[in-house]
Amino acid sequence: MEHCIARNLSRFAATWIVASILAAALLSSRESAAQEFITVASTTSTEQSGLFSHLLPEAKKALGFEIHVIALGTGQALDMARRGDADVVFVHDKAAEEKFLAEGFGVERFDVMYNDFVIVGPKSDPAGARGSDVEAALRKIAASKAPFASRADKSGTNAAELRYWKEAGIEPKGEWYRETGSGMGPTLNTAAGMDAYALTDRGTWLSFGNRADLVVLIEGVKKLFNQYGVMLVNPAKHPHVKKQLGQKFIDWLISPEGQRAIADYRIEGQQLFFPNYWGGR
Repeated sequence: MEHCIARNLSRFAATWIVASILAAALLSSRESAAQEFITVASTTSTEQSGLFSHLLPEAKKALGFEIHVIALGTGQALDMARRGDADVVFVHDKAAEEKFLAEGFGVERFDVMYNDFVIVGPKSDPAGARGSDVEAALRKIAASKAPFASRADKSGTNAAELRYWKEAGIEPKGEWYRETGSGMGPTLNTAAGMDAYALTDRGTWLSFGNRADLVVLIEGVKKLFNQYGVMLVNPAKHPHVKKQLGQKFIDWLISPEGQRAIADYRIEGQQLFFPNYWGGR
């Protein structure tokens, strides 16, 4: 009798141990899945325009893991990736992106989407900047010393703005040229508060609510084209980079599904970004 009881207890113990191991394995597997994520260094324009709020839930549904975005100016995002603090970079300064690749910090660059920059300013347009000539507009703004709000944050937008000033033959400086050192949204808030001119990406402009007396004065000009690209951070430089998950996200972004999700993002019926591989230019 005692031998039978001992045998049953032994069987019970063995069953309990096996069940415990299986439960622990299942819990560990679930925790591992829950912890799967990548870090994407991106621009403030993709965040402040609301694109990521629309896009990331779709990506998670398709891929099964989280995408954590750190929104910075493009220059800061690339520096973050150089330090190995991101798995993927999603930015909009092609010259800086190609330099990043040439330095060996990125694996391959893919075009993802595009829109354009616009120059906004007070409806009264005291500098007479309205038109289709970017350089002429900037010269008029500088000559009249009308206030101009600049991001001055090494972002893709800031890089484009400085390029346009250089092409206009102007070195912007003085009290009229206000450097905010902040993202596009705060810079537009500054411009709205002081009736200033500013260069902005169209996506942030369309999602920006506090326009006050600001209107678009220059748009539809070829040189205001604004291309976005995505790159995997090179695991040869930083072995901890989540290569497989990062590449899956990139592949999804440029797939028909991801491209359609980008095209579907609209505000009041207006499309903010145009995918490069779906729907055409």
